[in-house]
Amino acid sequence: MGEMGLIPQKTELLYGQVFHKMAKSPTHSFFQMRLLELLRRVTPAEMHLRQDQPITCPDSEPEPDLSAVRGRAEDFRHEHPPSAELVIEVCVTSHDYDRSKLRAYATANVKEIWLVLVPEKQIEVHCHPTEGQFRERILHGVGEVLASVAIPVLKLDVARLFA
Repeated sequence: MGEMGLIPQKTELLYGQVFHKMAKSPTHSFFQMRLLELLRRVTPAEMHLRQDQPITCPDSEPEPDLSAVRGRAEDFRHEHPPSAELVIEVCVTSHDYDRSKLRAYATANVKEIWLVLVPEKQIEVHCHPTEGQFRERILHGVGEVLASVAIPVLKLDVARLFA
């Protein structure tokens, strides 16, 4: 195993171990791109969006599908960000694996995680990180509007996402 930032492609470092990432299905890619377009419209100027790029947590380096990071892209030319305002993981078949990353994100003080549960047409939101775990977990379904805790201008009609 190499140093953080130098692990093999198509893998990610979680809790000191290297895990192979699953190939992305067309469904996964579709929802990732749809969410990216939505985020691009509302991301505040003091943040930038990252797609499939590492976050350097204390003992992990997960590569979330999408993340909104405080600062400019240029600020991370020589090192990956140590945290994020919002992380989004699209879960078509990867629910358990993506949930296993929650402790790493909480330890890195990521403010909010969205697990987009595609088969269930739900978004599982985890927020308020404290001592390596998120204090709050809220499930949003069709018929609800999700308002981001980390990026208040971001509101998502769950039904429109899954339409």
